[in-house]
Amino acid sequence: MKAVVPVLVSTRGYGILVDSYSYMTFHDDAFGSYLWTDVDEEMDYYVIYGPEFDQIIAGIRHLTGEAPMLPKWSYGYVQSKERYISQEELIATVQEYRDRSLPLDCIVLDWQSWPGSLWGQKTFDPERFPDPSQMMHSLHALNAKLMISIWPIMGAGGDNHQEMSGRGFLLGNQATYDAFREEARELYWKQADTGLFSHGIDAWWCDCTEPFEADWKGAVKPEPEQRMLINTAESKRYLDPGVINAYSLLHSKGIYEGQRAATTGKRVVNLTRSAFAGQHRYGTITWSGDIAANWETLRRQIADGLNFCVTGSPYWTLDIGAFFVRKHKEQWFWNGDYDEGAADLGYRELYVRWFQLGALLPMFRSHGTDTPREVWQFGEEGELVYDTLVKYLKLRYKLMPYIYSMAGAVAHRNDTMLRALAFDYREDVQVHSIGDQFMFGPAFLVAPVTAPMYYGPGSRELQGIDKQRSVYLPAGEWYDYWSDERMEGGLTIEAKADLGTIPLFVRAGSIVPLGPDVQYADEQPDARIGLKVYAGKDASFTLYEDEGDNYNYENGSYATIELKWSEADRTLTIGKRSGSYAGMPAARAFAVEIAGIPGRCIVTYHREAVAVREEDLKS
Repeated sequence: MKAVVPVLVSTRGYGILVDSYSYMTFHDDAFGSYLWTDVDEEMDYYVIYGPEFDQIIAGIRHLTGEAPMLPKWSYGYVQSKERYISQEELIATVQEYRDRSLPLDCIVLDWQSWPGSLWGQKTFDPERFPDPSQMMHSLHALNAKLMISIWPIMGAGGDNHQEMSGRGFLLGNQATYDAFREEARELYWKQADTGLFSHGIDAWWCDCTEPFEADWKGAVKPEPEQRMLINTAESKRYLDPGVINAYSLLHSKGIYEGQRAATTGKRVVNLTRSAFAGQHRYGTITWSGDIAANWETLRRQIADGLNFCVTGSPYWTLDIGAFFVRKHKEQWFWNGDYDEGAADLGYRELYVRWFQLGALLPMFRSHGTDTPREVWQFGEEGELVYDTLVKYLKLRYKLMPYIYSMAGAVAHRNDTMLRALAFDYREDVQVHSIGDQFMFGPAFLVAPVTAPMYYGPGSRELQGIDKQRSVYLPAGEWYDYWSDERMEGGLTIEAKADLGTIPLFVRAGSIVPLGPDVQYADEQPDARIGLKVYAGKDASFTLYEDEGDNYNYENGSYATIELKWSEADRTLTIGKRSGSYAGMPAARAFAVEIAGIPGRCIVTYHREAVAVREEDLKS
């Protein structure tokens, strides 16, 4: 109903991409399994043969477009809430992160940055944001970026609305601009550039990009089919029924092409609520919308993200902690379980589990209403919840070389970061129905905790609950990330899962590059990189580096180093570096270690291949 990607992928080794923008449904009933579209006289579709999911995804992107590189900072931590109300609050919040030595790369300015009641106006309120350029200078001096919320809907009275209306670029509701018209997209970008981007804004949050929804009202939630019909009918009031699902695609196209024309020095980042097949080629990340804080929602979010990314769209995220935390009796969607917000020990436990999941998603971002979301809102240093949040915040940054290399593989090799287990274990029928575990890149198996162990709503203490969760490890050997314990797969285990622990495993035959303790993603570009080998079988990994936030990589300005582990020789080969980019370190220091083996070896690397043997770790 909001993120529409008409792709079906089968563990039998094929995918189907339906080339239609209309209302459509998938059926599996007495008449068989079939796709139905609303207004197509003839159904156009593509069948993509794999048989592996990565091959199917490559075929989908061949048809719909490749995913560009996002900036390196966008893989760091993104702090958001509803909402920071002034430039002083934005700067003070970032300063608090820096004062506490808590890593942060981006802060988000949610809706109503505009003056007064001029909804959707793409200029700053002069009272609350008196000097936007100075605000951006201050944030950048703190090595933080700013993402700002913009809407396709504009309230009457502002010059943005007047200009759109005067040129006939508004849809029939006289509020939403017509993204299907190239001239309207160009004007929308011009307004965003003049009022916002020219001040130094770093990223866009394109909210309400469906852009019509009529089911969010009343105390009773309509049934899914009824909701679909309500929203479809609303869209058909203003759009051709044949294109009602394509609005977000065209809106994203206008933002991307506008910014690319304005500068090559800043990569496009567009966090957007809706989606369509191929939208990823415009630098988009889709999030799952305004969800409610309860354990069932957390569990379902995992499967939602896996199903989204299996369609070929690589970048998905969610509101860590959920958007709605409290319950509102008169609005069905405002349905959280925690009326005391962050003061509720039950919510603190849920938030920690959501945060652990978020640290291992393509974008790591906290957001929501009802209660603030900064780390210190959940306790202080020395307290379990606070210290656990800091642990996973730092884990994210420790994994940055691994994560950014995965981003390079997404852009250059059509890889997928957030992987249903069938990506890597398609022939294991046991993984087909697992919706609460996933692979994060080629190495990590993640098993988030999706049930309370300590507290219920209202800080009600729970008794007698084991601090474990069942985890299925596919065939092969695995390592517990936290202890380096080696274990056999092909079975279900009971994994340690106390509040400080998300069950996290590394596949034998993996090489994981690790970074230093930093405060933002690119703080120490020359720092020594750890290379941790998880032995048991031959392994390979491509370490990817570039300038981090421009499009020079499109012209070949990037470098890769092939890493290979030979199980027979017990030797890691750091291959000859290929390529170069401006500012590339002339030499690199690597710290090599093997999981479960004492010692490590420090290697100084100058482009040429280096071999490190297991016995070198002991010297």
